[in-house]
Amino acid sequence: MKVCVITDNLYIYEQFVDLLQRKPQDAEFDFYYATWNHAFREKFGENGGMRPIKLREQGDEFFNAYDLFISLHCKQLFPDKMVTEHTCINVHPGLNPYNRGWFPQVFGIMNHLPIGVTIHKMDTELDHGPILWQKRLELRDEDTSKEVYERILATEMELVEEHLLDLLTGNYALTPMADEGNLNTKQDFEAMREIDPDKPATYGEVIDFLRAMTHAPYKNAYYIGKDGKKVYVRIELERED
Repeated sequence: MKVCVITDNLYIYEQFVDLLQRKPQDAEFDFYYATWNHAFREKFGENGGMRPIKLREQGDEFFNAYDLFISLHCKQLFPDKMVTEHTCINVHPGLNPYNRGWFPQVFGIMNHLPIGVTIHKMDTELDHGPILWQKRLELRDEDTSKEVYERILATEMELVEEHLLDLLTGNYALTPMADEGNLNTKQDFEAMREIDPDKPATYGEVIDFLRAMTHAPYKNAYYIGKDGKKVYVRIELERED
């Protein structure tokens, strides 16, 4: 069996490689990353265990070379032909159908919808398709986006390790999503980054917004200062001992 794994997340890649070393599988794995992932290109180049790829430029010769495709935080959309004619599995950092799309933990904190991890069979819609396995995570009062995301990554790899053999052998059931849920785009995230100081809000809404947007070292939420420049805002939360 030949498996294509596409990822743009270094932690996930390293954890997956470590998993294969600890628990070798009766399959051959090839790893790819998006051509515009400059950090990966600098680290891996076009040799070694990782290769750059632009999926929309691939054809049948590439697709037919693999029995299974796995997306592990891949930054590019899988072409319709790829997901309709081949088995494509997505490891998604959200609890489908809630908060499909970009940054599920950010929107989960803000709109009080469940947070977790989903492994699902891909179709032509974004983060959509029948579910194989899921795990819901608790949202703690002191969590920011970063803390939640780190737990999500760890949980993703726990699910992958638990079910990798089932995935390779096709030993799974497909469960349709209960409903369409909600979808958030990169544009939705960008649109809410700027803080309007004159917008009324409760303390609870402000806290949830700021902790959802706090993900060091990234500069997410901001307001425009008197000099016309952006002033970035983060929040620090600490539970008492």
